[in-house]
Amino acid sequence: MLSYAITFLIIALIAGVLGFVGIAGVAASIAKVLFLVFLVLFVVSLIAGRSPRV
Repeated sequence: MLSYAITFLIIALIAGVLGFVGIAGVAASIAKVLFLVFLVLFVVSLIAGRSPRV
């Protein structure tokens, strides 16, 4: 998940440098969403790993 976010961030940066503003904006938005999903899943896995099993 994090690798997809980084990939879309790199695509956004390259598109921004080349002047493709629309593509850069969409790719940056996708990267933000993927990064937030990664953070949520990471926190959930940390919490689930700390809870004692019954």
